[in-house]
Amino acid sequence: MNRLITLFLVAAVACTPVGGERYTRKQAQKSLKKLETPGLVVGEFKVSKIVDGDTIRVDGLDNSLRLLGMDTEETFKSEANRRAVETDWNAYLAEKRGKPRPGRIETPMGEIAKAWAKDFFAGVTTVRIERDHPGEIRDRFNRYLAYVFALKDGKWVNYNVEAVRAGMSPYFTKYGYSRRFHNEFVAAHDEARNNKRGIWSPDPKLMKYPDYPERFAWFEARANFIEAFRNEGKDKPNYIDLTHWDAMKRLEEYVGKEVKIIGVVAEVRYAERGPSRALLSYRMFHDFPLVFFDRDVLGQSGLVEWKGEFIVVTGIVTDYTNKKTGKKQLQISVDRASQIRLSKVPGLPDPASPTPTTAGP
Repeated sequence: MNRLITLFLVAAVACTPVGGERYTRKQAQKSLKKLETPGLVVGEFKVSKIVDGDTIRVDGLDNSLRLLGMDTEETFKSEANRRAVETDWNAYLAEKRGKPRPGRIETPMGEIAKAWAKDFFAGVTTVRIERDHPGEIRDRFNRYLAYVFALKDGKWVNYNVEAVRAGMSPYFTKYGYSRRFHNEFVAAHDEARNNKRGIWSPDPKLMKYPDYPERFAWFEARANFIEAFRNEGKDKPNYIDLTHWDAMKRLEEYVGKEVKIIGVVAEVRYAERGPSRALLSYRMFHDFPLVFFDRDVLGQSGLVEWKGEFIVVTGIVTDYTNKKTGKKQLQISVDRASQIRLSKVPGLPDPASPTPTTAGP
């Protein structure tokens, strides 16, 4: 525990570049080209900034890296939240908790995780960036999805796994199981929990999420849903995952044909006139629309309650040209609620037998 307290104090120190002198953009160009090219190994870089426990920046790259298989608690972005924690931790937790599912909260544990990351990368001159899947390049917020290996004492060490082993994060399966390092993550997760490290510590003075069992049950339900889609769609090209870089290109090839798409419900838009829409996350301001000409079908589908959750939709891809902008848009029209398959979410009605909801606000 003294180690964790020390790391918490370190977190207050201003962030400085890690690993000495920075790459120039010219030096990083060769590796950067790979960032937009499908493949598992991206290249080698120098770390320039630790944003928090699960997000880092490397020299020559404008966007940050979102580290896979882990999810540390949030660092403080708001002085008001910091003061609220100091005043009454339990009241702060009650106020900030998401409904019906637990949300991301700024905590002292988030600061500890950031400090642990800075300590881990101290003196590291080179990191190697790898992916979990050749086609999974960026997330919805344009961050690069990555495993980061640090060259320490002549060996490449997987930071993502080691952060879980240290108890800075659970094995984060909210967006699916790791394809490449699942067994390593499971072993690291169990080791940290069995040894009561970090987030698994029973020390009441360590201010952290109190509901990890609930969160983990939610993560596992999502991971199983994603895994089922992966297995069902193996070697079936019309099964399309919207997290893949080429999802829109593949959908274009299926205009007029049936596909199955897995994605996260970003937003539901009811319309007083014309069709209503549910948007599936792809890129900010470029999400994929499901079109409902019948508002009752949208209500019966259950999508209103499933915002932020995974679904699978079956339908015919069509293209539509906006008369005002002249831009062409791909979409799927949904005329039957049975075209939508909802993931199971603890705390919400069983999607196998959804309760019809009334359409509209």
